[in-house]
Amino acid sequence: MHKPERDRYTSTAIVLHWLIALLLLGQFVFGLMLDDIPRGTPERGMYVNLHKSSGILIGLLIVLRLAWRLMHAPPPLPDSMPPWQRHVARLSHAVLYLCMLILPLSGYLASNFSKHGIKFFNLVRLPPWGPDDRALYVLFNQTHHIAALLLALFVGLHVLAVGKHMLIDRDGLLWRMWPRRAVRRIRRHAGLPLENR
Repeated sequence: MHKPERDRYTSTAIVLHWLIALLLLGQFVFGLMLDDIPRGTPERGMYVNLHKSSGILIGLLIVLRLAWRLMHAPPPLPDSMPPWQRHVARLSHAVLYLCMLILPLSGYLASNFSKHGIKFFNLVRLPPWGPDDRALYVLFNQTHHIAALLLALFVGLHVLAVGKHMLIDRDGLLWRMWPRRAVRRIRRHAGLPLENR
């Protein structure tokens, strides 16, 4: 496992973090909007397949991000963090990764226990490899919805925790996952020293 670069995540980890965050946000909103499209209409099928197709690609990015994370140790948490906060931070990150894996996997499995399967970006039909089994479809679809809600909850807690570290603790935790050039510009504009921020 590679050692972290001082107190920062690698550039690859930073890009994957923000790219997946934006894609998941868009996919979450997209999923909510699907409820407004009437069932049994061609429009719904088209948009559902776009949602499934995007989910497959995001799922592959999540696997890449997890593999990168397993091979590259994250930077250490600030020394000022009490042990219980370190434990909660590690646990919440584990739950985030678990939800990010379960979300696309459960959606993919649900699609393969439905006669509809997946039409990849409405161009290439990927026939389901499983039987048209309503019970299994419902199981995986409900798992998909629960994982989405849990992910939204833990992302909210993650954002609140980062806000606490930036506004109350002022330990510069966010800068570990922020592009280096942007951090330099922010510090210059604010007239802040470059170290320990």
